[in-house]
Amino acid sequence: MNTVVKNWHIVSISEGEELIGKILWGICVDDMTYRFAKGDYISTSKIVEISPHNQLIKTASGSLYQVIGEGQKSQVQMKDFELLRQGFSPKQITQLNLAPYDFFH
Repeated sequence: MNTVVKNWHIVSISEGEELIGKILWGICVDDMTYRFAKGDYISTSKIVEISPHNQLIKTASGSLYQVIGEGQKSQVQMKDFELLRQGFSPKQITQLNLAPYDFFH
């Protein structure tokens, strides 16, 4: 096993109505590859295979993730994809998009 993830989301990345792909976003529990420390967020490359019975997710880069606990499905527009890569959760991105424009300015 490569990496164990909790508080995870399968995030659909869309450009308007078009689905670009899906990624895994979650919090690291354990990482045998030493890429992530316990408690770090993980935002993966595109998902290529999901094995629900084994709770395993394989990504385009060849990484294998074991997900524990209940996951969530989320959707993010491509314009917000970089926020995922910077550590914002899908829920935080939704809240940012709901906030009035002048809230942060």
